[in-house]
Amino acid sequence: MSAANKLRKLLESPEILVIPGVYDCLSAKIVEQVGFEVAATSGFGIAASTLGLPDYGFLSATEMFYSVGRIAQSISLPLIADLDTGYGNALNVMRTVKDAVQLGLAGVILEDQESPKKCGHFENKRVISETEHANKIRAAVEARGDSGLVIIARTDARAPLGLEAAICRGKEYIKAGADVLFVEAPQSKDELQNIASTFPNIPLVANIVEGGKTPQLSASELQEMGFKIVFFPLSGLLAVTKVMTACLSQLKAEGTTANFPDFIKFQEFQELIGVPKYLQLEKKFADS
Repeated sequence: MSAANKLRKLLESPEILVIPGVYDCLSAKIVEQVGFEVAATSGFGIAASTLGLPDYGFLSATEMFYSVGRIAQSISLPLIADLDTGYGNALNVMRTVKDAVQLGLAGVILEDQESPKKCGHFENKRVISETEHANKIRAAVEARGDSGLVIIARTDARAPLGLEAAICRGKEYIKAGADVLFVEAPQSKDELQNIASTFPNIPLVANIVEGGKTPQLSASELQEMGFKIVFFPLSGLLAVTKVMTACLSQLKAEGTTANFPDFIKFQEFQELIGVPKYLQLEKKFADS
């Protein structure tokens, strides 16, 4: 079964999908190891980890696909890719979606911000017209062919235009053929409930950014409201940054990490990245 069809099957299950954000192959392998069923790339995380820059649209399509492609190859889980605005107009979106299909991605997120885009929880976002993005979604649906690629339409209109405008856009994006609707950065529990009540039969995304604009509700609370997917796009990135900063601060201050409490064991790390497997392969071909 293809990754896209695996994701579609999971979307039909009764339970909400809790999907962590990943930004490199190592974070993706950890998501797989601990037992999640789906992973999703974080544009914020990839920009930070590969460029050392904020999520301000600095990543080109080529750079994004280079990272996303390696992540997809490193795991067996279905992978959803954050592909920002699709990197241009409807014709560019068609190229973007065809590339996503070739990489074996399970789903893509396409948002209606003006380019260059910003993180959905930053200030001063601007959006393109509702019609233009609906046409991008139509183009994406056509370009995926019979691959089953899941098209997630995201609107960032809540901040610049208000919740009702965002909901109106969501209706148009679903009409255009999107499989899943993602209204970014609702600012209260009531707003989340309003979205869920408006789209009772549509798979909906909630996006929980620690310290962001959306209330940090649990997966069970969001499922009770009617959401089908909850992304935690930055949880791993923020946790790793805190632990690494603490570790290196101790090393700078003390000249040793001997007493640092939060290391994974070296043997466990080797197992995570597949060292035993490659040692066996090395021995096999050395003996033959």
